[in-house]
Amino acid sequence: MTVNDQRFSDDLLAQVSECALADTAVERDTELLLAGVIDSLGVVRIVDWIERELGIVIDPADVVLEHFESVDAMLEYLRGVVAVD
Repeated sequence: MTVNDQRFSDDLLAQVSECALADTAVERDTELLLAGVIDSLGVVRIVDWIERELGIVIDPADVVLEHFESVDAMLEYLRGVVAVD
């Protein structure tokens, strides 16, 4: 599976939805962190899921608001990481 696969995008959205703190409808552009939809533990769970799905290691220094503010932001960040690896 690659970052550009529709299935990966759909699975990532489902994973983020599972980590949501409330019954919040999560879309690809939903603001996750500042709106309180996902907390720090949710981010850790999402990072772990991404690493297992893609077989990569995400640098802890890269786990920042800019890269994890939405599913779209995660996908954009991951496209850059996977393209470089």
